[in-house]
Amino acid sequence: MDKKRKVYAPFSQTSEAGVAQTPVEGYIDVNQMIYPTVSTGTVNENGTWVGVKASDANFIDITKHVAVANGGETLSPDTGTVNFIDMTGFNDIQLAVKPTNGGNYAIEAVMGPDTNRYANLSPVAAGAGLRGNENTTGKDCDLLFRDTAESFTADVWNILSIRNVVANIKLLQFKITNNSGGESTMEVGIMRLV
Repeated sequence: MDKKRKVYAPFSQTSEAGVAQTPVEGYIDVNQMIYPTVSTGTVNENGTWVGVKASDANFIDITKHVAVANGGETLSPDTGTVNFIDMTGFNDIQLAVKPTNGGNYAIEAVMGPDTNRYANLSPVAAGAGLRGNENTTGKDCDLLFRDTAESFTADVWNILSIRNVVANIKLLQFKITNNSGGESTMEVGIMRLV
């Protein structure tokens, strides 16, 4: 949008015209151009393009774990093509679980499979609980996320919001243990949030 407006200048129109005396107070015409911009990212200090992260619009990487026995464990996601979650640039995550048998389930954030690299490191301790210091008080490293008895209702999506503790983890899976007292088929999906 192109617009003309008058703005205050520290000199007058007479000084602009070349008169030796400079009276105070002068206004000049200024062309003002306003353009809308959209920022889609930046080039970081390493010279790499980094896009602006946005939260997932829907639950992704939905995995179906068929007939998990009572006491049995499963890792999610494991869609066949996607077998870990990359939380780089994301702070929070929502985990959705739809079991066919209601009852208690244990959930733990673990290191993803050793078939993938963690940045430039390989192999990793696959299935090991993720450890870290979740605050700045200087306390020792603990498991970042471990819920030993989460009660789920059968045949509906049970959604957990996990805030900040797995932020920026590059190779994440959730180990889910069926402690419901019977066999259960589970569908599991995730949604990453900025």
